[in-house]
Amino acid sequence: MSATPNSPPAEPRAALDYTTSEAGNPFVAGWYADPGSAVFDGVFWVYPTSSCAYEEQTYIDAFSSPDLINWTKHPKVLTIANVTWATKALWAPTPISRNGKYYLYFSANDLQEDQTGVVGGIGVAVADKPEGPFVDAIGKPLIGEYYNGAQPIDPDVFIDDADGKAYLYYGGHSHTNVAVLNEDMISIGTFDDDTTFKEITPKNYVNGARMVKRNGIYYFMWSEGSWTRPDCCVSYAMADNPLGPFNSSAKILERDSAVATGTGHNCIIRVPGTDTWYILYHRRPLSETERNHRTLAYDRLYFNEDGTIQPVTMLVKDNFADNAMLNWTTYGGEWSVEGHRLTAKDTSGGMAMLDTNFSDQVFDATVATTKGNGHPGLLFRVTELSRETYKYKGYKAAISPTGVITLGKADLGTFTDLAQTKMDMVMRKEYHVRVVAIGSEIAIFVDDMDKARIQFTDDSFSTGANGVRVFNSAAKFGSVSVAKPQRSGSQEWVPSYADYDDLSSDDSLDDTLDKLSVEKDSLRSFKPSLSLLCCGANKLFRINKIVKS
Repeated sequence: MSATPNSPPAEPRAALDYTTSEAGNPFVAGWYADPGSAVFDGVFWVYPTSSCAYEEQTYIDAFSSPDLINWTKHPKVLTIANVTWATKALWAPTPISRNGKYYLYFSANDLQEDQTGVVGGIGVAVADKPEGPFVDAIGKPLIGEYYNGAQPIDPDVFIDDADGKAYLYYGGHSHTNVAVLNEDMISIGTFDDDTTFKEITPKNYVNGARMVKRNGIYYFMWSEGSWTRPDCCVSYAMADNPLGPFNSSAKILERDSAVATGTGHNCIIRVPGTDTWYILYHRRPLSETERNHRTLAYDRLYFNEDGTIQPVTMLVKDNFADNAMLNWTTYGGEWSVEGHRLTAKDTSGGMAMLDTNFSDQVFDATVATTKGNGHPGLLFRVTELSRETYKYKGYKAAISPTGVITLGKADLGTFTDLAQTKMDMVMRKEYHVRVVAIGSEIAIFVDDMDKARIQFTDDSFSTGANGVRVFNSAAKFGSVSVAKPQRSGSQEWVPSYADYDDLSSDDSLDDTLDKLSVEKDSLRSFKPSLSLLCCGANKLFRINKIVKS
């Protein structure tokens, strides 16, 4: 389910039922990659790679959370000091619990096939607590050689609830194997045919093997493409047993030029006792070019009725429920997070920006002026933003406690008000501001999402970053959401341009369909224009209910 123009700003939900990391991605601070995850005693744990040069990858941190919002860092739960044969490239950990112990499987030393006399591969460490300290369990690699062409890296351990067997999936250099772990979890067993390693490499596999099971279906996941490139992505295949074959595959997570690139090496979390699933992965922010500058993110994973997985939409949200602003960069002003609101002190000018690049968009946030008669608001399609001068190109949608709503644009220091209107507003009250920008058509909504306060056409700027601003005021912002104006799956619709000027928000649903010449059974391909968006988001919601049914 994607963020849509009909949805109100997001707030924390019960039962950990989120559409994405509602408090913003990345969900923890720092450069990390290759997350492995588990749920121990109702607490969510993530063990990632420290994304830095191989020689500096000498430790593994962990993060825990009771709610997938507030995360506690547990530094250096495993270090090379506790792995006598490891010297560098300690990466791609995966945790699991069994026999009253906690096991952490990991890669070390980046073993290459043509190397001789070099120790490296997949290791296993053990601890009494999920926060460690973990200590090497066997004093040598668990898998220290190439089998079937698979580099011994990127382990994942899966315990099948059907028979209690533990399987170890792993592999780099475009090959992947599966092995059976013995009951002790620190030695490799054999299959019924006396083999030790079975190759299960699907088409386009590169690395990052993962296995999950749902409703009797085994889902094997992996990364395609180089982790250093923006087109790194995640694919999956399904089978009725843990050994495959895993033939028919599909991509489920790819780069989005509006959000992030380099999406890869995922893991999966299921909320215990529910059918709520999340995909955790690393990605590279749009403005970053250094290959190790990767961050951790998660989004909702949805399944179709036939068990297939819907393509993942990387959503952009921040309700500041974690009282942090990890995904924001500030330019001028004094910013902090207080009471789940991004807060700017009284200033003559300041901006807080997201690393996005949206063209067509639906941009939501709450805005409250807490001091001054200036006009705080939203920034969109922003480019050429200077940290030195704070000059930029882009649009603003601002409100003022004096009752003025403004759509304006900035061109490197030249500011132009494009349109203004008035409504009753008061100090310190939160107003829901929405920007709908499709091509050159721009609409501004304030509180009433059925009727645009401003509609204007301007083609000065076509794409750019999103953010918030203050000017001669202090303000608070909350429930930020930026989305492409579309739905996915069974609720798909994409705005396009057409002339729907005769539509009215007072029309009945049947009247609307008649004017649009749309049959109820053909609504899956229905494409409303910005004019329709402006005349009634609730109407679209009603139409969508028919689509969904």
